[in-house]
Amino acid sequence: MKPIKTLTIQQPWAHLIIDGNKTIENRSWKTDYRGPLLIHAGRKLDRDADILARFGITLDTSSLVYGAAIGVVDLIDIVEQHPSPYFVGPFGWVLANPRACIPVPMNGKLGLFTSTVRLLRRRDAA
Repeated sequence: MKPIKTLTIQQPWAHLIIDGNKTIENRSWKTDYRGPLLIHAGRKLDRDADILARFGITLDTSSLVYGAAIGVVDLIDIVEQHPSPYFVGPFGWVLANPRACIPVPMNGKLGLFTSTVRLLRRRDAA
């Protein structure tokens, strides 16, 4: 197991990131880190996330995974402006190359943290 930077994100946002629909994650802070970022789906659903109305996405929230690592993306930049409809700032973490994995249960944390999770295989290879 190799250590990897990890970010806990509430559902449905974590799912949308790993599915490649959401390529920017809003944060109130920035980091100098760039590279692979494990996406951990938090245990709670963001009740303010009216996906259908805001972005025209239909999503069955009962099928989402909670409390688990669900994939890896690459953190390639942090910006203060972005054309994405998902950007609300003040800082947008620009994400690329989403790779889903079979969910691995784990505890999340606030902020950017290092975890050592063994990702067994990509979800699309199952």
